Amino acid sequence: MPNIDNRDAERTDNVVTEPIVRVFPDRVSLGLAAATEIAAEIRDRLSHAESVRIIFAAAPSQQEMLDALVAEAGIDWERVTAFHMDEYLGLEEDAPQRFGTWLRERIFDRLPFKSVHLIRTDGDPHERANEYARLLDEEPIDICCLGIGVNGHIAFNDPPVADFADPLAVKVVELDDVCRQQQVDDGCFASLDEVPTHAITLTVPRLLEVDRMFCVVPGAQKAPAVRRALQGEISEACPASALRTHHACTIYLDQDSAHELS
Repeated sequence: MPNIDNRDAERTDNVVTEPIVRVFPDRVSLGLAAATEIAAEIRDRLSHAESVRIIFAAAPSQQEMLDALVAEAGIDWERVTAFHMDEYLGLEEDAPQRFGTWLRERIFDRLPFKSVHLIRTDGDPHERANEYARLLDEEPIDICCLGIGVNGHIAFNDPPVADFADPLAVKVVELDDVCRQQQVDDGCFASLDEVPTHAITLTVPRLLEVDRMFCVVPGAQKAPAVRRALQGEISEACPASALRTHHACTIYLDQDSAHELS
C-alpha cells in the first residue's frame, strides 16, 4: 500500500477532488488524531465567528474519536450547536439503539452545547424530515463528523436509495439488508429481525453542503467500501465516493480499513 498519509486535496474544473487520506496504526491513534484536528477546526472557527454548527454520526466506529474530542481543552462548547445524521423509525423513544440516545451518552450530555437538535420520529416521518431540514437550513453547517458503512453508505444513504442529485435535504428511506446486518455485526441489535427497516436521513447533497468534513473509518470490515470510495467510480453504487467531490474532506483510516488500497 502506498504512503497516502496527508495527501493534499486538489480541485479541478469538474469539481472532482481528492480528499486528504491519513492512515494510522490502529483505531485509537486514528480517533485521537481525528479529534485533535476536529478540535483545532472548532477553535479556529470560534476565534472569528459567534458560533459553530456541527453534524455528528452515531456509530461504534466513532467512539474513540468522540472520547478524545470530549477530552479536548479550550473549546467553548456553549457556542456550538449539534445535529446528527440519521435516526431509525419504529423504535421506542427510550430505546438504547436510537442514534440520538447513543450520541447523548457519548458526547451530547457530556459537554455544555449551546443546543442539540435530535431528529424526532413521533408523528408523520416525512413532516419530521422536513422539520429537521428547516433546522439545518437556519444557518450554514460548519463541520460534519461522519463515517462510511460497509456498503459504502454515508448517513443512511444506502446504494439503493442514494441520490447525488437529491432535491431533498432530509428524507425517509428504506434500509438495505447489508446496512441492517452491519447494525447486528456492530453489536447494536441481537438479530436482523430487530433492526428497523426504515429511517430518516440527511441526503448526500445536504451532507456535501457542509463546509468541512472529517470522515473516521476504522476496521477491516470497512476496507472494501474504503477502496471503492477512494479508487472506484464516483457513483451511487458507493455513496461515499461522493466525498471525492467535496472541497475539504479528510478521511482517517487505520491499517485494517486501508489494507485494500493500492
